[in-house]
Amino acid sequence: MDALDNILTRVSARLLKSPHPSQAEMKHVYNAALRAPDHAWLRPSSFIEVVGNGLDKLSEIFSEFGETLPDITDEIKEKYKMAPYRAPMIIILVNTSKEHPKVPIIEQKLSTAASAQNILLSLHALGFSGIWRTGKFAFNPFISSKLGLNDNQEILGYLYVGTSDGENKKIPSLEIDSFVKKL
Repeated sequence: MDALDNILTRVSARLLKSPHPSQAEMKHVYNAALRAPDHAWLRPSSFIEVVGNGLDKLSEIFSEFGETLPDITDEIKEKYKMAPYRAPMIIILVNTSKEHPKVPIIEQKLSTAASAQNILLSLHALGFSGIWRTGKFAFNPFISSKLGLNDNQEILGYLYVGTSDGENKKIPSLEIDSFVKKL
């Protein structure tokens, strides 16, 4: 796929199903992720790949988190429990902040966000789809601790990965001049 076509045609799928990328394909995806801009080569980005029984473990963690919330309904508890099963693979985006005199933590988080975009574009180029989700499970110290993350690590989001199931969203036509100002 042409690089520009890849960027212009990528869209989050409404639904995801199996198959998900193979380990050989994921090596390419992770190599692309690690090509994101990274000031001072701090390498703040890492990933937790969740498949198979890992989805069950993540479901337990999400459920346990739900139990810590006051006034949570049974409906929301069930939603948390089932959240990992929306796709056959989840990639958890982890940012590891490092002290550096010239690279603020926000810049390190932006690097991890750029790595997520590279993952989504790589998946699309390989014929797969992904959805980036945040919500209550991202930036969440409880879930971070359950995943064994250190104090300087933070979950920036979850990429739900698989094969698009059904018709994708239509890509809206945008008036570029509404987004670009010239000096």
